[in-house]
Amino acid sequence: MIQNNVTCIEKIPMSISVTAKEKQILANVNIPPRPQALMKISQEAKKAEPNIKIIADAIVEDAAISSAVLQVVNSAAFRRAKKIASIHQAVMTLGIKRIFPLIKAVALKSALPENKDLNEFWQSSSMVATACSLYSELIGKPELADNAYMLGLFHNSGVPIMLQSFDDYHQVLKKGITEGWEDISELERRKYHTSHTTLGALLAQRWQLPKAMIEVIYYFHDTEGIFISGELSRVSLYLLSILKLSRSSVDGILRGDSNTQEWQLLEEHILEFLELDEIQLEDIREKVMNAFNETEA
Repeated sequence: MIQNNVTCIEKIPMSISVTAKEKQILANVNIPPRPQALMKISQEAKKAEPNIKIIADAIVEDAAISSAVLQVVNSAAFRRAKKIASIHQAVMTLGIKRIFPLIKAVALKSALPENKDLNEFWQSSSMVATACSLYSELIGKPELADNAYMLGLFHNSGVPIMLQSFDDYHQVLKKGITEGWEDISELERRKYHTSHTTLGALLAQRWQLPKAMIEVIYYFHDTEGIFISGELSRVSLYLLSILKLSRSSVDGILRGDSNTQEWQLLEEHILEFLELDEIQLEDIREKVMNAFNETEA
């Protein structure tokens, strides 16, 4: 249950705060633990010479995770010329360092509660994850692609927990899907005295995600001055930029508007941080859109 997470949140080396009221509420919120397969993989991956077969076998043991991993590695995010047919092939081809973030990402989705109200939410999250991987490559940060994919799927992971915990949250979920999420955290704090970003950061910590990803999840909708405040590392700022770019593109696909309030608030800062001008940005955006179109064709 969440009580262990509330006490250990203080160990996160950054300015995440949980109020007394939140602690009281969060005591009744169920944050899913890491599945056994993921724990086994994590233990093996930490060894000086990890056994690839043990890792592959552990993935195969969990049917939901293994099928989702194969779907991801054969998706537009990887754009592989030859289809990967098995988990063992995926681990051998991508390597442990690349496959591990993907396993965490799909394991999370499998662990979170299912609800038909989340169908559009997960569709959007999956598209954002793919876009994150593509943008990482296109801005010259391929080393971030796998963690960026995981962040794309993970960044709103507090939403399913909110839906499970509060009876009327489906109304907030609908508002977020149709109108955008920029003002949702403030609405959540007024209505529920916590937010999906706080729960998402707690979940990310429990699943032992990298510090940079926890930072982005927690500050995702609290971004005023974030590029100059020094609160986020450069890696976090790259991941934040990639995620905002990806959400803007997916909003363009799903809602017909990529120039959302969320994007406008940070556009200038992101372009300056990435050292891009508007023409370069449009060229990159077009390449991402083409990748999605090729997948649908």
